[in-house]
Amino acid sequence: MRHGRFEESMSTLLRDYGESVSFDWRLYRHDIRGSIAHAGALRRAGYLSTEELDAIESGLKQIGTEIEAGTFTFSKDLEDIHMNIEKELTRRIGDAGAKLHTARSRNDQVATDFRLYLKEESVLIGDGIRVLQRALVGLATANEGVLMPGYTHLQRGQPVPVAHHLLAYVEMLERDHGRLADAAERMDEMPLGSGALAGSTLVLDRESMARELGFARVTQNSLDGVSDRDFALELLSALAILGMHLSRLSEDVVLWTTTEFGFARLSDRHATGSSLMPQKKNPDIAELTRGKTGRLYGNLFRLLTVLKGLPMTYNRDLQEDKEAVFDSIDTARMALAVTAEMMEALQINREAVNRAAADPALLATDLADELVRHQVPFRRAHDIVGKLAAESARTGVPLDRLPEELIRELCPELLADWNALFDPVRSMKARGAVGAPSPDRVSARLSHWTKVLS
Repeated sequence: MRHGRFEESMSTLLRDYGESVSFDWRLYRHDIRGSIAHAGALRRAGYLSTEELDAIESGLKQIGTEIEAGTFTFSKDLEDIHMNIEKELTRRIGDAGAKLHTARSRNDQVATDFRLYLKEESVLIGDGIRVLQRALVGLATANEGVLMPGYTHLQRGQPVPVAHHLLAYVEMLERDHGRLADAAERMDEMPLGSGALAGSTLVLDRESMARELGFARVTQNSLDGVSDRDFALELLSALAILGMHLSRLSEDVVLWTTTEFGFARLSDRHATGSSLMPQKKNPDIAELTRGKTGRLYGNLFRLLTVLKGLPMTYNRDLQEDKEAVFDSIDTARMALAVTAEMMEALQINREAVNRAAADPALLATDLADELVRHQVPFRRAHDIVGKLAAESARTGVPLDRLPEELIRELCPELLADWNALFDPVRSMKARGAVGAPSPDRVSARLSHWTKVLS
């Protein structure tokens, strides 16, 4: 690139400061695919002979095989993966390699490679989401019918099935899967042919290149084609939200496996010990995932900050797009895999969760609902049951064992059925609205997800 225009050699500091091949090498397969498609378009336009096209394709595939095998030598002097491949190709096949960059800029080349890479990774991350969903559905199915306390403000609220709690994360992950699919659909545009910023007077068939590379369409504005990184931002945003969901699941695992909760046990394969305290069994996987969510957030804001003040079109700042995206992809894929493995091996302590779910205070809202059935206005019913709960807390007498005189005084409507009202199973059966945790609804949702994920 410096031939002709520059008289002095590049500063070694600039070389080291500006190189990207140390991280963008992972685009090599996509760069080779894009170059083969571009070469085919050059041949159809008459800028390459059939022999030159064959030499280019053969040379690029050989280079790809060597990179895959780890025998290819990269040079920082050539800055990036694109120039490393092109330079080596030209060294091997001569002038045909030097013709490859005809009607192409690194600006549209890297934008195309990056989109190809992210389209592929979006599918792989989506597959990882499916694996975790299957693990959660499997754990939920194994514990169908087991009840636990549901919480608001981390205070016990109402009983819910363990399966219903786990399926909440399956629903969250499905939204993550959908966001990835949405992002992949919008990144499914090929910028190749946009040139540096204004296309080329050597016009190539962009639509045929797009079809060959598996793109649904081509970009419609050359300036936007080379400078757009919205597709990377969307992916980073989707991964940040995914990380938030994984962090919330991880927090539940941390809480459930404490001695204080005792709701679940981690397998020995998915826990660590203490260097000092021999009795410890720590949920490090869950804690690490909580922490790594910060990386996913940071990478999104990192790229947003890089892009916010850029003038049209390509600016070297855009080199800073890849490390953030690569790191988020690696982090998300590993977090999904290790969380799925952890949840698949997690054991629910049924005795502990059932005991906790048997707390009569969890059915206080059911008492208010029953008063409503006796034509008591809900706010008055809420006040009455609140007074009963306060008396239970003050005296230490469980809600279902309060004196009959107090019940007769505050809510005589409930006296005849008082004991039957404190049945968690009865309570669950009554919650039959769509999305609620009745046994039938939970069973139907488990069947739905089993079918979807098969």
